[in-house]
Parts: sequence; C-alpha cells; structure tokens
Amino acid sequence: MSLPKGITVIVDQWANKLWPLLNVTKKTRYDYRRLYERHLRPVIGHQELETSLRQELQLHLLTLPPQTSRHCLMVAKTIWREGLNYGVCSNNPTVGIKTPKIQEKPRHFLTWEEVDSLDWGRYNNQIRFLALHGLRWSEAVALDESDIKDGFVFVSKSIYGPCKSKTSVRKIPYLGHFQKFPVTHKPLMKAAHLHGITVHSLRRTYAYLLKTKGIHVTTAQRLLGHSDPVLTMKIYTGVLDSEIDEAGDLLRSKLKSQSKQLVSG
Repeated sequence: MSLPKGITVIVDQWANKLWPLLNVTKKTRYDYRRLYERHLRPVIGHQELETSLRQELQLHLLTLPPQTSRHCLMVAKTIWREGLNYGVCSNNPTVGIKTPKIQEKPRHFLTWEEVDSLDWGRYNNQIRFLALHGLRWSEAVALDESDIKDGFVFVSKSIYGPCKSKTSVRKIPYLGHFQKFPVTHKPLMKAAHLHGITVHSLRRTYAYLLKTKGIHVTTAQRLLGHSDPVLTMKIYTGVLDSEIDEAGDLLRSKLKSQSKQLVSG
C-alpha cells in the first residue's frame, strides 16, 4: 500500500483504513476504535501522518488518567507502526513517549460468605454464580444450559466470540446458581455497586475461595483462565485483615500451649 511521493495522508484517513486491516479480535478492534475516537481523534485526527506530533501527543497523554493514557499510547503506536509497515509514512512520533505511572490500589472484594449473606435483588443467582465460578462477565453472558453438564461448566466462548487464548478454554466444577445473564453488564454492575464492589471483583471472590479451601495456585490459575501465573499469585499472596487477626490468635495459642508443656515438664 506504499503511496506515491507528494501524497498527503491525514491521521484520521489512515486510522479509518487501518481498523479493518488489523489482525486482532473483534473486541480489541472495538476498543482501539473507541479510544481513538474519544481521546486521540479530536487532538491529532486532522493532522498529517508525516507531521512530527511527538510533543503534542506527549502533552495530551499526560492529561489523561494513567490507565487510559497507556491504552491510548498503544493505539497511537499501532497507527504509526502499521503506517510504516504499509509505507504510508516514514516516521514514528510515538517512539520515546512516556505515560503516567499507574498507581495500583488495593482492590475491594467480598468473601463468598459475605456475598451469600447479601441481597442482590433480581440478580441474586447471577451474582452468586460469578462468585462461585470466577467467570468473566463476557464469558458468563455467553453461557447457556447446554454448557453445564457432568458437574462442570465448560467455557469456550464469550460474548465476543470463541475464547481468544487457550488458557481461557476450561472446565470449572459447577456449584449451582446458574441463571441466564442479561445481554448487557449494566444491570449486574448496578447490583454490585449497591454493596460497594464491581462485577469483576467477583473473580477475586472465587480466587479467594479457592485459596481458603487449599486449592493449589497452579490449579487456581487454570480454573480462572489466567495466562500468566503472576496474576493468580497476586491474589493468593493478598490477605484480608481478618487473616492477620487469625494468624495472631493461632500464634498466641501455639505459644501458650508450648509454655504449658514446659511448665508441666
């Protein structure tokens, strides 16, 4: 697709031609387009692709939230990387651009016992199902009763199509509460917010349940569909305040028992 010399290519023109060419999933293409339209197009869409936009991009990305800034930089890098590959530009202004550091905050989640004790309105079953099986919402909404058989939930697809990674294709012990999910995440999101959590945090509820029941971390990784074991380890190494208290009580009990044995001996 190399262009003759003297042809001017506008960023917006190239971006619109590029989206169908990308070898990515439908969801990733949708996310790229959405980020571009919302955050990049108003600033650089009218500029020439060959223009040196590094400073303008850098300053704009610094105004965005850290997570959004990083994702927008990924989109911009894709636009110019593919522009070089197809010969529609000869420079890449995204090289060397920095984004704000993402500050990770402790994520709030509920234990299974807490989830089970609360009223989630008309979505009681769906919330409990997510907490007991650890599916992503996009996976759960694609399920029907034929995916639950022989005591297992078989995960092979999401609302966006077949699972995009081998680790996402899995079977999970079925623990009940399946009911067809609404086609949009908004009703569940509202139900979850009533008790101060997110729909995604129910995956942490499931991971914590596995941890407290003594399930090995490598097994938990497979059940959660994590491609990177580090993600599972982050959850397994996290602790609740109640666990610290229990550890203190256990240690005091052990030491007290040993002291009595020494005295009696």
